[in-house]
Amino acid sequence: MRYAFAAIAILAATPAAASDPLLDEAVEFTGQIFHLDTGVPGLVIAAVSGDESTVFGFGEIAKGGGQEPDGDTLIGVGSVTKTFTGLSLASMAADGTVSLTDPVGPHAGVVDALPEKDGRAIRLIDLVTHSSGLPRELVEVEGVERYSDASFAANLSENPLLFAPGSGIAYSNVGFDVLAMALSRIGGESYPDLLKSRVLDRIDLMSTSYERPAGGNAMVGYDWNGNEMDPGDPIANRQGASGLYTTANDMVRYLRWNLDRFGIDDAETRAISHAAWLMRDGLNPVLGMDESGHMDAMGLGWVVMMPEGDSPLIIQKAGGTNGVFSYVAFAPSRGVGVFIAINQFNFSAATEMAQIVNNLIARLAPR
Repeated sequence: MRYAFAAIAILAATPAAASDPLLDEAVEFTGQIFHLDTGVPGLVIAAVSGDESTVFGFGEIAKGGGQEPDGDTLIGVGSVTKTFTGLSLASMAADGTVSLTDPVGPHAGVVDALPEKDGRAIRLIDLVTHSSGLPRELVEVEGVERYSDASFAANLSENPLLFAPGSGIAYSNVGFDVLAMALSRIGGESYPDLLKSRVLDRIDLMSTSYERPAGGNAMVGYDWNGNEMDPGDPIANRQGASGLYTTANDMVRYLRWNLDRFGIDDAETRAISHAAWLMRDGLNPVLGMDESGHMDAMGLGWVVMMPEGDSPLIIQKAGGTNGVFSYVAFAPSRGVGVFIAINQFNFSAATEMAQIVNNLIARLAPR
């Protein structure tokens, strides 16, 4: 049942890494108990602590296949994609290409002008902190293919904002898709190309992309009733909110990059990405932000949870797509981070998964 990656693949892929028996034991025990308790088909869990890292897989990537997930298993991480979109924006802000407070309107692309409310225009910072007032999802438009340019244009031009930009928070996939469109227009290249050059290549995430996985080592997702879900082909206009595939090994690299507090390379980008740009205090409404832990502030796509009890400050994001739930969290001041994914839509398990990871971080890096 154990997949011991610390001494093999992780060590080979990340020369600075080392295997630590205590880290292995804590992570393996956490993953094994959670897998047995929930009964999900498969689970992969990865952790970073200082210079050490480990990956464990349990169960099967596909029912009946007998293949355990491992550090190279491709996983659709859903809304964890938003942290990469936020990082694209952070990179462009760091080099002066954009300002976080730039209005989005001139760059939206699919519509001549974005809606306003109470005289406030939507800014880039509003999109990336879920404070734009845009809805969670597009409303279906008769005779128009969903997620097409025409679908976005109709939604953005005909529907009023839920609240004035910056005055509240409501989780919005639409907002992040619009953000990716705007960054693509500003950068003068397709969004996948922009993300690759500004983020993926710089962090050496060679197994992370929007391409649908080919080959046998890919996590198959299942719905609430245990039926296999077809992820379908990538949808261009949904690349800001979701759509990335990655591996536990790449997520170890991603966690290491995010935990490099005093590294010189990309220091400005990292600082912009992690900063608490919008505090919860005084916002109205606040919707859809607390499923994985109480949101105290928003970074660029990241949920920031302030220290409480034995738990340190944690920066986190959850994702769910096509029968796969995933969660990534790290304590930037403690050098500890965890990634986990399961391959069945089970909302109680997804909520428990985040709590278990947050608790594991607290155990590995107590205040």
